Amino acid sequence: MPIPARIETDLPFLTELRRDLHAHPELGFEEERTSAIVAKLLEEAGIKVHRGLGGTGVVGTLQVGNGTRTIGLRADMDALAMPEVADRPYKSKFAGKMHACGHDGHTAMLLGAARHLAATRDFSGTVHFIFQPAEEGRGGARKMVEDGLFELFPCDAVYGLHNMPGLAVDEIAVVEGPRLASSDSWRVTFRGTGTHGAKPHLGKDPITAAGTFLASLQTIVGRVVDPLQPAVISACSLQAGDPKALNVIPDTVEIGGTARAYSPDVRDQLDEEIGRLATGTAAMFGIAVDYQFERRIPPVVNDRNATERALGAAVAVFGENVRTDFPPSTAGDDFAFFGQNAPGCYVWLGNGPAVDGALHHNTAYDFNDSAIGYGVAFWTTLVERELKAEL
Repeated sequence: MPIPARIETDLPFLTELRRDLHAHPELGFEEERTSAIVAKLLEEAGIKVHRGLGGTGVVGTLQVGNGTRTIGLRADMDALAMPEVADRPYKSKFAGKMHACGHDGHTAMLLGAARHLAATRDFSGTVHFIFQPAEEGRGGARKMVEDGLFELFPCDAVYGLHNMPGLAVDEIAVVEGPRLASSDSWRVTFRGTGTHGAKPHLGKDPITAAGTFLASLQTIVGRVVDPLQPAVISACSLQAGDPKALNVIPDTVEIGGTARAYSPDVRDQLDEEIGRLATGTAAMFGIAVDYQFERRIPPVVNDRNATERALGAAVAVFGENVRTDFPPSTAGDDFAFFGQNAPGCYVWLGNGPAVDGALHHNTAYDFNDSAIGYGVAFWTTLVERELKAEL
């Protein structure tokens, strides 16, 4: 299916918009300029706008005909707190802020779909265009849900789309089941008794305990979790002592990291086992320990029926270039909170080759503008097909 002419005509505007958003990145819950642009363009298209969910979130609602089915389409708007090193005409204007995950493209594509659907009105039912703040670890989806997103805008199904470097721009991956892992944080603090480095017997050394803990940590995934169940535990932070005082054994060692899983049972298991290992290590060395496990984002699991509908739209747009065997990612996305409130499906849209290794969250990353038309076509086709039966 070729990209409709009306979408092709809108591509120069959407490309300019995407690059403007790229040049003006805003971090989570700070998307004031972005949300104002989104609201203005939705209103100009004749779409009813609600602002303020999740602070800077925007929801546009378009109802056509007498169809009773309602679906939600989600795009994230926030940037990352990192520098942009690549030199391009629309490079970030703000040091330490960058659209390094393509949310600028996601926003532009969903706005393009909204403009197209508002103009053609070739469906019967209701579609909510959900522009979410703060996807990058700051809890934007959860905040929108807590603010009443699905009470105000109930959905029979909800869909998310994310760009994927490595897939061609005319490719899309639509797969049932687990797509992204849970993303949780854990912290362990060993509390010993500091002493002179030359007299360790007079204290309780938390550094040695920490070393034993870290060396044993991967036995949880390697020897406790079912080997047929994917899981990741990574220690990502270690704070202890002072490099200017190398003859002092410190009182405390603080360790922090992330845990990832695709199933609730394994997620629970990681929480329990990290705590068990920390407690056991502390007991072995005769010191105290504090343990915290913060459940941040649940896994994204694509619903069977929603995936079938998304797959039908994908085939209509991409033909044979639809991937149904694409592997899940151990990254997380708080679209998971939307999927807990309505049957959901999360798809990967090709972003072209990862030029010079510029993958997501890389200082040289850029969204591929050639993907905009395909993303808009997928969104509009999904709405027109899913809500067509009500005509």
